[in-house]
Amino acid sequence: MTKIDELCINTIRMLSIDAVQKANSGHPGMPMGDADMAYVLWTKFLRHNPQNPHWHNRDRFILSAGHGSMLLYSLLYLTGHKITLEDIKAFRQFGSHTPGHPEYCPDYGIEVSTGPLGYGFAVGIGMAMAEKYLADLLNKPGLNIIDYNIYAIVSDGDVMEGLSYEAASLAGHLQLGKLVYLYSFNMNTIDGSTDLTFTEDVGKRFEALKWHVQYVDGYDLSAIEKTISAAKQELDRPSIIIVNTHLGYGSPNKQDNPDIHGAPLGQEEIRLTKENLKWPYEPFYVPEEVLRHCRQAVDRGHELEQGWLDLLEQYKEKYPYDYAQWQDLEAGRFKEGWKDALPRYELDSPMIATRTVSGKFLNAVANFMPQLLGGSADLSPSNMTYLNKYDIFIPGRSCKNIHFGVREFSMAAITTGMSLSNLLVPYCGTYLVFSSYMMAAIRMSALMKARVLYILTHDSIGVGEDGPSHHPIEQLTALRAIPDLTVIRPADANETITAMQYAMENLNGPVALVLTRQTVPVTDTVKYASSENLTKGAYVLADSGANPDLILIAAGSEVHLAVVAYEQLLKDSVAVRLVSMPSFALFERQSREYKESVLPIDVEKRIAIEAGATLSWYKYVGLKGKVIGIDTFGTSAPAKQLFEHFGLTVKNVLKTAYELLKD
Repeated sequence: MTKIDELCINTIRMLSIDAVQKANSGHPGMPMGDADMAYVLWTKFLRHNPQNPHWHNRDRFILSAGHGSMLLYSLLYLTGHKITLEDIKAFRQFGSHTPGHPEYCPDYGIEVSTGPLGYGFAVGIGMAMAEKYLADLLNKPGLNIIDYNIYAIVSDGDVMEGLSYEAASLAGHLQLGKLVYLYSFNMNTIDGSTDLTFTEDVGKRFEALKWHVQYVDGYDLSAIEKTISAAKQELDRPSIIIVNTHLGYGSPNKQDNPDIHGAPLGQEEIRLTKENLKWPYEPFYVPEEVLRHCRQAVDRGHELEQGWLDLLEQYKEKYPYDYAQWQDLEAGRFKEGWKDALPRYELDSPMIATRTVSGKFLNAVANFMPQLLGGSADLSPSNMTYLNKYDIFIPGRSCKNIHFGVREFSMAAITTGMSLSNLLVPYCGTYLVFSSYMMAAIRMSALMKARVLYILTHDSIGVGEDGPSHHPIEQLTALRAIPDLTVIRPADANETITAMQYAMENLNGPVALVLTRQTVPVTDTVKYASSENLTKGAYVLADSGANPDLILIAAGSEVHLAVVAYEQLLKDSVAVRLVSMPSFALFERQSREYKESVLPIDVEKRIAIEAGATLSWYKYVGLKGKVIGIDTFGTSAPAKQLFEHFGLTVKNVLKTAYELLKD
């Protein structure tokens, strides 16, 4: 280790210690222990341009052990990204660019929000799959315009999580050689030694998962460099380097003590640590020679990107068609004519499940959208997610169809990783009831406003005989509660087409399409309002013409029984309005005037109808309204019998309406 190396590494440590102490909150142990390997990675290997963190061919770095965020912020500051020393002094403070865990902010070089352990590990798999797909789609002999690595620092906690196992299993199977993970093996958790719960041989586990496994001392810079070089050369297997480290390295009294994981060292221990590491400087001091050394990354990054731009010019001249495709990907454009290819449904169309319509939509547009790819957690025939004219993403060769295996949680994280390329539009599918397995990953994709499409089929007790374990009850309410997730439950084929079109064009976060297994009628587009109104979240499907005494509101398949009830109420001379409400999120984005035009505040008698938990509907029916739904678990029986048993019938809607009108 040279003098400048030691000075740089200790600067990283001290910035982390000082920031945590000033905030009186944070995790100093991990940055102190992992500074050496992070320094080697960032100064010797990581291809990035601090002046353009959006450069498409940059390497990606993920701090999966997100609690050690000060390690990342120190590296970003020292290498010349937007994060400043003042940002570091404002660590964990309101409005700062240095929150307690890394939050997705590409302008500042932060590639992904991490914090829930295992999540960054899994997202990196998606990033590697995106790299593989884009490289296979675009690269030409001698002109590899897509060619980057995904690096991560992961912790004992990361590799304990089942999510990381799911994702690692798929990565090994797919031979994703652009993955290089450094596992900080410090054998400490908050509760104490990992021996309390975690005594397996992690290296053998990853060998069994078809990963390239190496071991290294976390403080031997030369050895760390050699292992990362070897990992980069291993192109047919993802790599994990098990790095022996010490939590809180350098602290005389707290090194390897779980207490240093998530609490400031305290002024006295900081003094002793700085004395131990021969650091005579005041808090937040950065030696000038450290900045000069680390900020060589700025010129190096500029040269790397300029070399890539020169390569892109050669690509443009030699392959103009492919270059045009690259430009479309970069701009987020689809090929002309995609909307003309969409399926159309008329009144005389046969009844059809909305999941089937979704599948037809995907197959109709796939040829117009090279950025579209995805699949299902072993449910492609049920979710209708398979693209019939395309091959499968397999070891050594990528394509549009992805078999994720029975791995719902990692599937959602992986598709988010693919979307963070900002070039692809990935989708994934499973049954709505299994979205519970995916919830944490769906939440994180919404937090980052990632462009992911979740196709969630078998949306109700319409699943029937599969029984209560497969009947979604609370899932819709839970999904609707996630900020920035647009949940859409379309009523029929045409609403589904409009919903899918919205999802393809939406740039403001993930969309969850909630679709039926059972067939439903196609709504009369002459008699009732156009499904194009779906993008407003709720719209007046039909109205008696008079100021309504009663409003019927429904979503999904229940719109059709509401239509029949509406027609009967009209015959009985009831002033009634029928509202289709496929998306609470879209409705809430409308103006107050529009919302009032659909649900007038002075009409208090309202009935909402949906085959799921009633909780989320009370916002729209108020204290004087009623909700016909299901707040218990289901039971195994034919779907028709279940709808009757739970009162999701025209007869019960009418009964409820007349009781409400009497009050």
